[in-house]
Amino acid sequence: MPKAGTMETWEKLLHEVHRRGMKLIMDLVVNHTSNRHPWFLESRSSRSNPKRDWYIWKDPKDGKEPNNWRSYFSPSVWEWDEKTGQYYFHSFAVDQPDLNWANPEVREAVYEMMRYWLDKGIDGFRLDAIALLAKPERFDDADNPHDIRYLTNNPGLHDFLKEMNEKVLRHYDIMTVGEVAYVSPEEGLLYVGEDRHELNALFHFEVADEMPGWDMLRFKEIQKNWYQKLKGKGWNSQFLNNHDHTRQVTRYGNDGKYRVESAKLLATMLHTLPGNPYVYQGEEIGMTGVRFASIEDYNDIAMKNRYREEVEKGRDPKEVFESLLALSRDNSRTPMQWDDTEHAGFTTGMPWIKVNPNYKEINVKRDLAHEHSIYRYYQKLIALRKANPVIVYGDYEDLSPGDPHLYVYTRCLDGDRLLVMLNHADHETAFTLPDGFDDRQKQLLIANYPDVGEGDSIASCKLRPHEARVYRI
Repeated sequence: MPKAGTMETWEKLLHEVHRRGMKLIMDLVVNHTSNRHPWFLESRSSRSNPKRDWYIWKDPKDGKEPNNWRSYFSPSVWEWDEKTGQYYFHSFAVDQPDLNWANPEVREAVYEMMRYWLDKGIDGFRLDAIALLAKPERFDDADNPHDIRYLTNNPGLHDFLKEMNEKVLRHYDIMTVGEVAYVSPEEGLLYVGEDRHELNALFHFEVADEMPGWDMLRFKEIQKNWYQKLKGKGWNSQFLNNHDHTRQVTRYGNDGKYRVESAKLLATMLHTLPGNPYVYQGEEIGMTGVRFASIEDYNDIAMKNRYREEVEKGRDPKEVFESLLALSRDNSRTPMQWDDTEHAGFTTGMPWIKVNPNYKEINVKRDLAHEHSIYRYYQKLIALRKANPVIVYGDYEDLSPGDPHLYVYTRCLDGDRLLVMLNHADHETAFTLPDGFDDRQKQLLIANYPDVGEGDSIASCKLRPHEARVYRI
């Protein structure tokens, strides 16, 4: 794919990343390929082709699709192939046919490809849609086709991951993190348990997929459950958005009056909770979701397909458009805002999608110039985490389980105790220090309001809107 660049450019990237003491992890997409991939071109060339069984082909059922399953992006997982008279299976877009992981030849070809990149010196993989590799034994109709959990976590999946670890992953000093949808903490442990020999960490989506807006009590419950189930056994991840979800400050914070404070609070929370924090590009300057004028301005295939499907049912196009705006994936896919020049300094050409109109106020150049910017706060926060093992390895305890606005918790390790205070609200919230904490024996480590003093009492105080503080007690 020429637009993806050249190997020479990629090798320069790897060299420069390593020269800076950093690591390069690549996205590993092995549930599906492009429908223009040489493997698939062979597979669809005839029913007798040796690679026919590298993908999933089925005969029509009563002249229609083999079953009623929906894909992530379209009303059916099946696409008709006129030439060979069968349907092929796609969990995602029509041009992304799923590989048949039950075929050992497919698995060996994938492992060979993985070794190729690992031998070049990369430092790990983010395993895309990894919960979908195993397909159900039977392809019966689903009682509720809209609940697409039937696509994930099917029997045989962990056999594949154990084999992948045995044949490839364990032979390299790397880090792996799996994108795992629709898992409970108990199921998540199957992927990352130290005794399982599968993956190092996972992204679960109990927050991003199942919490449309901010719900403090639900969030605390999710954190508690995952912490308790994985403690001492496996490794979690902390994130609120990625390329598939609306930017965190818009969806879960306040991207208006308190955008700066809110972005810093969310960062504080993710960097001090148990698990690896992930920074999605643009979070470090508080980039927001976007609101374009028309469906034509959007590229998100899931959004466009859903729009077309609902309008064809007779719904008002304007109403459908409005209903899809908040969770469109394009909210997080607008170009990175580097400065206030044309296209936000992202390109001298035409970007693949429009730049968020607020790029003149929100950009890297502007944040670099201000001492108390979101970017500078991220730098301090990351340095704090690196310097304090308690943030990485410490025990976690929620001190505010029933509070809908305050999130107050401790991290403790070998006598080192941190107190994290977060007011996730657009108003002041009163806070009283719990018993067992000495207000006089505290050290302020970081705060998202610049005027917080080292000696300010926290025995009983009011936290301002979206205020965050971290103390050593």
